[in-house]
Amino acid sequence: MPRVLNIILESERVLLRPLSLDDEQSLQHVADDDALWIYGLNDLSKSGELNKYILKALTDRDDDTAAVWVIIDKKTNLIAGCTRLAEISWKDERGQIGWTWIGRDFQGSGLNKEMKFLILSYGFEVLGLNRIEFKADERNHQSRQALLSIGATREGILRQHMKIHNGYIRNTVFYSILRSEWDTVKEQYFKNFNSK
Repeated sequence: MPRVLNIILESERVLLRPLSLDDEQSLQHVADDDALWIYGLNDLSKSGELNKYILKALTDRDDDTAAVWVIIDKKTNLIAGCTRLAEISWKDERGQIGWTWIGRDFQGSGLNKEMKFLILSYGFEVLGLNRIEFKADERNHQSRQALLSIGATREGILRQHMKIHNGYIRNTVFYSILRSEWDTVKEQYFKNFNSK
């Protein structure tokens, strides 16, 4: 299977364009909302944090373990945030969708669900992955509900698993979708989405 990680994904609603250093200023306008980082491992509203985040993301892409995108809402032609398919293990045929942050103006608009459809399609149908994982802070009920709404299976909780930016050690809830489930998930949860 091809390992094309620097790729544009697009539907009628959303454009996922590969992240570059040139995106820092535009993304900072979204990241400056400190409410986005309540459950975050990092607080990208703080000076210098977004730059470190971008450099790490680009290094992961260069290392062939992540695809990283800027999220563009095609209805407004505005940058809405950032997301990744990362921690890719080619040997184990798995990856994780995460590091997703979307400005409050775009939350609840359907943008996140359509974006996840594009990444899942890419992961299973282009990269040939067998498993795509998701992680959520146990306290983040909005994120956890969103994962169930796309057909992900809740697998369990790792207790006191990760320390977030403010020092709190969170419990992490794991979810996944398997390639053997993808056709059913696509039919049941993503009926109206068409990728270009």
